[in-house]
Amino acid sequence: MEQVVSIAKRLVAESSRVLATRATDAQVQAMRQAFPGAIVSGSGGTILVIPSDEAPVTDLSKAHVLVVCAGTSDLPVVEEAMLTLRSMSVPAVRITDVGIAGLHRLLPHVEALQRASAIVCVAGMEAALPSVVGGLVACPVFGVPTSVGYGTHFGGVTALLGMLNSCASNVSTVNIDNGFGAAYCAALVCHQIERRLKE
Repeated sequence: MEQVVSIAKRLVAESSRVLATRATDAQVQAMRQAFPGAIVSGSGGTILVIPSDEAPVTDLSKAHVLVVCAGTSDLPVVEEAMLTLRSMSVPAVRITDVGIAGLHRLLPHVEALQRASAIVCVAGMEAALPSVVGGLVACPVFGVPTSVGYGTHFGGVTALLGMLNSCASNVSTVNIDNGFGAAYCAALVCHQIERRLKE
């Protein structure tokens, strides 16, 4: 705990922002004490320390990311992804509980999906959601398999293999529960788009 807080303090002194992921409950509490203004997702074990006057970027006319998840049990990974995107100053919107077991829940969001520059798609079970989303859009979809499921989900391995075998050509898959990695890649897509637009 002391090492995490010490490292975070040094980073804040150099760059004014720190993102910590996969924090234990004790590390979350220690960071909260050291940085009372930090944005914390306890369920996701994610802490973002940013200047107190820095508002999230919300301009969806710029390159932006949608974070889509199948069910509410995927929300800790969604929280990690959302805070990662905020740490990188990328506008992001979440769409939750739109798994394919109730496909009608996804359909009202098709226009928003098609406007996104990149999508982080989080799902457990058989993880078919990224394939469905990938078939609806013309942007990169970063699939995040989660360790959620019944029976033979093998801690997320079933979802991982499902996403790796997606028939949608624009789906790339990160490791199990890696909301940070998917969001980081999606943010880089947006940064490249914005950079090119300014050239």
